[in-house]
Amino acid sequence: MQGSRKNPAVCYDELTEYVIENQDKFYRLAFSFVRTREDALDVVQNAICKALDYYGTLRNKGAVKTWFYRILVNESLLFLKKRREELLPEEQLIENIPYYEKEYEPRENLYEQINRLPPDIQMVIKLRFYEEFSLKEIAVIMKMNLNTVKTKLYRGLKLLKQTMEVKV
Repeated sequence: MQGSRKNPAVCYDELTEYVIENQDKFYRLAFSFVRTREDALDVVQNAICKALDYYGTLRNKGAVKTWFYRILVNESLLFLKKRREELLPEEQLIENIPYYEKEYEPRENLYEQINRLPPDIQMVIKLRFYEEFSLKEIAVIMKMNLNTVKTKLYRGLKLLKQTMEVKV
């Protein structure tokens, strides 16, 4: 019976191959949240380490894509939470408010507007449109009900439409 088991090294080779093939996608998603190269690389590295630690417990090896993205999403959100906790209250209150006139107000691009949305809505939009996951896959990654994912997606799109409309 033991002869029918896969060699653990072969299993890890499958995960390693998947990570190497998709490393640019992982980096792009992490960077979209943490916004610095070094932090994004740290987040991806932490996600890979966790994936290697827990890969043996994954029951359905065919679900590695959604499983790994769940780890990556959780690591990104954990990083953001830690960063917020490290900020001193005074730092949170001090903001540089640039001078501008309404007629010369710079227009932000769509990606900048997405980054201003609440993190859970950002994640749904980024996974759907940038990473091309189905709504069902996003529900698995984010551990949410499918209808909740749909609601967050449509709420986010509505907010984006409102902010991107040209105000006369």
